[in-house]
Amino acid sequence: MDRPFAENLTSERASFVTHLECSITGERYEADRLHGLSSARRPLLVRYDLDGVKAALSRDGLAARPTDLWRWRELLPVRKAANIVSMGEIETPLVPIPVSGGPNVLVKDEGRLPTGSFKARGLVMAVAMAKELGVTRIAMPTNGNAGAALAAYASRAGIETIVLCPDDTPEINVREIAAQGARVWRVNGLIDDCGAIVGKGAAEGRWFDFSTLKEPYRIEGKKTMGLELAAQFGWRLPKAIFYPTGGGTGLIGMWKAFAELETLGWIGSERPKMFAVQASGCAPIVKAFDEGVEHAERWENAHTVAAGIRVPRAVGDFLILRAVRESGGKALAVDDIDTLRAVDDCARQDGLLLCPEGGATLAAWRNAVRDGLVDRDDEVVLFNCATGLKYPMPEAESRLDRNGPIDLAAL
Repeated sequence: MDRPFAENLTSERASFVTHLECSITGERYEADRLHGLSSARRPLLVRYDLDGVKAALSRDGLAARPTDLWRWRELLPVRKAANIVSMGEIETPLVPIPVSGGPNVLVKDEGRLPTGSFKARGLVMAVAMAKELGVTRIAMPTNGNAGAALAAYASRAGIETIVLCPDDTPEINVREIAAQGARVWRVNGLIDDCGAIVGKGAAEGRWFDFSTLKEPYRIEGKKTMGLELAAQFGWRLPKAIFYPTGGGTGLIGMWKAFAELETLGWIGSERPKMFAVQASGCAPIVKAFDEGVEHAERWENAHTVAAGIRVPRAVGDFLILRAVRESGGKALAVDDIDTLRAVDDCARQDGLLLCPEGGATLAAWRNAVRDGLVDRDDEVVLFNCATGLKYPMPEAESRLDRNGPIDLAAL
C-alpha cells in the first residue's frame, strides 16, 4: 500500500515543513529533530512553506491522485518514502443517516480505516516520524483504539512498544493491542494515571512518550480528516461538525487544516461550527467552555460507556476551546442513556453501526437541534471514530428447533 506515495516522492524535499512552533508562545523549534512538548510544556505545531506547496500542487493535481491519506503529502511531515508504514489509509466515506438523523446529516465513518478507528490517521504519521527520527522504543497510555493503532504501525516499523490502559478498557482493545505485538499493561486508574507512569519512564530515558499531543505529529495525521472533508464537499465546508472529544487531537487538527487550505486559496474564510462532544460523566472541556476559561480542570471520578472520550484532562485543552469558540460552536455533554439510544436508532433505522463515541455525536446533534444551536436541515458531519463491531452489543438469543414444529408466521 506504500507504492502510490513512494512512486511520487522523488526527493527528500517533498515535505514542505519549515519548523515547529509552540502552540502557546510561538517559540520556534528546528524541524527534523526529535521533540516532545515545548519548553512551556505545551504541544508543538508543525508549520509548512505554504507558498511552496501552492507552487508545487494545484487542486486539479491533487484530484488526479489516489484518494488516500498520502495524497496530501505536501501538507504532511514525512520526508522519506522509506519511512512510511502504511496499511491502506483510505479516504473515509460520508454516510447519510436521514432517519435517525436529519436530511443533511452525514457520518464520516472512520471505522473503515486500518485497525478500525480514526486513531490510524494520527498513529501512522507519528510512527512514520518516529522511524524517520530514529526512535526505537515507544510507550503510550490509551483507552483502547489508539493503543491498537500504535501496536500495529510500530510492529510494522520494527519499533518496540509498551502500552498502558485503564483496567476497564474494552477487552477487544486490550487483546488486539497484545495480538499486534505491543506489551500491554492494565492499570488500576484512568488514562491520565497511565500517562503519569509513561511520563515517568520517559523522564528516565526508558522510552519516548507518545501520549496525545506530547509529540507533534499525531495532529498532522488527524488533520487529514479536515483536508478530506473540504475535498469531499467540493472545496467548501459543512455548516457544523460534531466531534467526539477526549484529547481533542482531531478537532485541533481539522481547525489547523482549514487554516492551511485557506492560505493555499483552496477554500474561503467560512468555517463550520465546531461542536466538541463529551460525556456528562467526563466533561472537562464542557465545564471550561461554560465557565469561559481557557484551561480545563481535571474531571474527577470520570465515567462513561464511551471509553474513547473518558479523558479527565487534555494537554491541548486551550487549543480545543479556541477552535470551538472561534468557530461559533460549543462544547456539549450528553448522557450515556442518550448515547446508547442514538447507537441503537442509527443501527436499526439507517443500518449504520456506530461506536459509543459516534453515538454521542448523534445524541449531541439531536440536543443541538432541540436547543436551536443548529437547524435540522443544516448540512452537518458527525464523526464515527471507530467501527461499532469493537463494542458490546445487545444479546440476540432467539432460537429455532429444526426438529419440531415451526410457526413460520411467528418469525
